[in-house]
Amino acid sequence: MSKSLPEPGPLLAFGAHPDDVEFGCGGVIALEVRAGRKAHVVVCSRGESGSYGTPEERARECQEGARILGASLEVIELDGDARLEVKAAHAIQLAGVIRRLRPAIVLAPTLVENQHPDHPRLGRLVGDAARIARYGGVAELRRFAPHAIEQLFFYALAPGAEPPDMTPILVDVSAAEVLATWSAAMEAHATQVKARAYVEMQLTRARVNGLRAGVGHAVALYPNDPPVVDSLARLARSTNRF
Repeated sequence: MSKSLPEPGPLLAFGAHPDDVEFGCGGVIALEVRAGRKAHVVVCSRGESGSYGTPEERARECQEGARILGASLEVIELDGDARLEVKAAHAIQLAGVIRRLRPAIVLAPTLVENQHPDHPRLGRLVGDAARIARYGGVAELRRFAPHAIEQLFFYALAPGAEPPDMTPILVDVSAAEVLATWSAAMEAHATQVKARAYVEMQLTRARVNGLRAGVGHAVALYPNDPPVVDSLARLARSTNRF
């Protein structure tokens, strides 16, 4: 009799703005939800400083984007769009989210400085929060039991946000259903995609990664720590395709 695999732990994705998760790692979320993993998106501003769309429009768009991906959603306003600061209080607040949801995998923007300043600051806060969530003595977090995540991965929203000194893992998102879901979730951010070719950019980046990996499309994720496997059989092939 074959042994059934355990249900995968939840995935928790943080975005600084209403469209970050869909554009940066929506393909990964679509893939994981399709495989049976629960996903939750946390947006940390209303996008009120953006050049396109009102906060109300962007709130509706991120609700629709999360719905299309099959993820639940909450908005946590920290300092506001373009005003985010790295503060201990924010890290503790996000650690509370981690304890409450108890995810296995956490996704956050990369720490590269040459991008919207809210992105690396949120990445830093999420990294701090993942550690703080483990500590049983934090008074503000005693409502929930300590929790250690399995892995923190960073996603890049643009080529310039890709860490030059880190080797990514490439997640194969080539399945037609996954690409269709991801594309629809990005298109839900109508105020943004009307202004710039964001969907084309993300799909093109994924296509280039796919060519590297010998698949149709792939999304790059950057591990905060080296992933651990219990057998080399768990590893797929490398990107050494040429």
